[in-house]
Amino acid sequence: MESHKLFEAQTHILHHTFSFINSMSLKCAIDMSIPDVIHKYGQPMPLSILIASLPIHPSKTNFIYRLMRILTHSGFFSQYMNNLEVSYDLTDASRLLVKDHSFSVTPFVLMVLDPTYLSPWNQFSSWFKSGDPTPFFMEHGVTLYDHIDQDPKHNHMFNDAMASNARLVSSMVIQKCKGVFKGLKSLVDVGGGTGTMAMAIAKLFPQLDCIVFDLPHVVAGLQGSDKNLKYVGGDMFEAIPPADSILLKWILHNWNDEECVKMLKKCKEAITREGKEGKVIIIDMVMMENENVVDDESVETKLFFDLQMMVFFNAKERNEKEWAKLFFSSGFTNYKITPLLGLNSLIEVYQ
Repeated sequence: MESHKLFEAQTHILHHTFSFINSMSLKCAIDMSIPDVIHKYGQPMPLSILIASLPIHPSKTNFIYRLMRILTHSGFFSQYMNNLEVSYDLTDASRLLVKDHSFSVTPFVLMVLDPTYLSPWNQFSSWFKSGDPTPFFMEHGVTLYDHIDQDPKHNHMFNDAMASNARLVSSMVIQKCKGVFKGLKSLVDVGGGTGTMAMAIAKLFPQLDCIVFDLPHVVAGLQGSDKNLKYVGGDMFEAIPPADSILLKWILHNWNDEECVKMLKKCKEAITREGKEGKVIIIDMVMMENENVVDDESVETKLFFDLQMMVFFNAKERNEKEWAKLFFSSGFTNYKITPLLGLNSLIEVYQ
């Protein structure tokens, strides 16, 4: 191998070896509220003022510049020279890290980077050699959902993370796909958590009766704020309340094919129970048939999600052929995929 190719290969390996530092630097910035501090300042913030505004030990002041340097390189902050001093401002990405932003993704980032959710990756190679269901189970001795059920802190963290994602996705869906909900009289948001998505839909379509359907402990004590929104506890593998439409947002990618078919059959029962023709509305990722032909950040992110589903649930993200196989195996006859902005697609599945 020629020397320049040898060093290019080494650099490539080292880059991916140290890529976790991007994630940990991002978490550090969130933990220290750096996006919030700069946002509150209201203009490009000089480094000296940023340092004085952070809850850090005096011996660490000289290190903030180096943290900000990697975060700026990663696109989380923009950098300016002002009166011979470097200043920082928010980018589109870091605006979504401000905690009181209506579409803040901070809860999701903090969940993914929590030690409880990082440690199963140390079991990844061992999992391939074992009969254990997931690396998460190998690390913690329980499934992710059982862990959440047993630990109030992580239950709260998980619900906050899902709600933060739902706020952004629901806005995107309502803006781009209003027609999907027109003409419907009832909708059940299966696995809807605390109801962020259903609340947005119920508000926009007051004629639509919405039910948030999740496990009893998830919806316990939750009250519908609108006349057309209520919470119902139950098991989606046993029975789903009847409705014109069923919404599954980021649900099916958490389950294997056999479990998905079982769930979709319950959805089909729910939309046909009253003799009417309804539909299932799915918000999830659709992988490309060949992810290796496109060099794109969104493609790599989808691949990350696919492995995340493997490590936590022994499940997966699916391409169109894999989605179609699920639908037809469940007794549905047709479907329509509408790509959304970002990583998700909206899939309408018909009887």
